[in-house]
Amino acid sequence: MTSATDVASRPGGTAIRSNRETISLAQRLVVTFDTHLGRTALQALAVVAFFLLWELGVRMGWISEFLVGKPSGIWARFETQLLDGSLFVDSGYTLYEALIGFVVGTIVGSVLGLAMWYSIFVARMVEPFIVALNSVPKIALAPVILLWFGTGLLSKVVLVVSMTALVALIAAYQAAKDSDKDLQSLMLSMGGSKHQIFYSVVVPSSLPAIIATFRINIGFALVGAVVGEFISSKRGLGHLVYNASSLYDLNSVWVGLFVLMFMGFVLYHAIDALERYLLPWKQDTGHVRIQA
Repeated sequence: MTSATDVASRPGGTAIRSNRETISLAQRLVVTFDTHLGRTALQALAVVAFFLLWELGVRMGWISEFLVGKPSGIWARFETQLLDGSLFVDSGYTLYEALIGFVVGTIVGSVLGLAMWYSIFVARMVEPFIVALNSVPKIALAPVILLWFGTGLLSKVVLVVSMTALVALIAAYQAAKDSDKDLQSLMLSMGGSKHQIFYSVVVPSSLPAIIATFRINIGFALVGAVVGEFISSKRGLGHLVYNASSLYDLNSVWVGLFVLMFMGFVLYHAIDALERYLLPWKQDTGHVRIQA
């Protein structure tokens, strides 16, 4: 049998050993960074590098501070608004509007979507309105909603509901229609009623799709709240961004936008945790690890 020493002593043997050591080192690096901590570190480094390059570009005159602002100025505005409490008030107001509209819209839409499967009459009554409403940009309804419900909290919540309910309804209805037909037939053959099939088969099989729409709807909820604040509001992150942009204060605009991004990020992961709690059997099978 040929030993590793014999291979290394042959012409090219040292190169082969060197290549193997390089590959081994590369594999160890991949394993190190292919962890949650490693990915988080890389993401943090990417964000820091982005802001450093942005700041450097402004200071060196490569990009215009008037057009894009600069990180140090954004941080200064953030500190000011944080210390005087205005950022807490605006963030809380927007979050309150978004969460109320999200909860109401998602529940109403999901229940109505499941009801459309349960009752053909309801499906035939509601479907034409769904098709009509789905062809209209929901943001275009904002002026009408504000005219009907005023400029207070209610109008923003209604706008958020209008943007989230339809998404939840379509997702729930489609998930109910796609539920296991063989299992439904089996329950029918065993004397099961439509009511039993609905609660034992349709609803459980629809839950993953319904909860998956939470991730989409939380973004729509924030958008709806901000759009409502753009049009008419004295508080909220939308009001902050709109006023700052009208004064060409790009640093304050970025403060509002970054807070919105952070808010969406936190809510997204909160929904992810809720999904793991409600659906513990559902595993992430989207990525397959292949061992060399």
